[in-house]
Amino acid sequence: MRKSKFTEEQIIAILAEQERGMSTADVCRRHGVSSATFYKWKAKFGGMDVSDARRLKTLEGENAKLKRLLADAMLDNVVLKDLLGKY
Repeated sequence: MRKSKFTEEQIIAILAEQERGMSTADVCRRHGVSSATFYKWKAKFGGMDVSDARRLKTLEGENAKLKRLLADAMLDNVVLKDLLGKY
């Protein structure tokens, strides 16, 4: 997945510009992002402040790690069941 050239803090600042009354098209043009990207950011970060965004990023990282651990455990379980079934 491609890394964004904007940090969470910058994204929240961009969204705040639009909330303060600047038009969406002007904000997108000024920062060089598409309107689709802007609305995707708004869906994810809308109404958040910087500390909330950092917490969200931390939780997403933990969630990804837990999903990998679960997948590994399930794979181990399948391998053990196959071994027991052969004997």
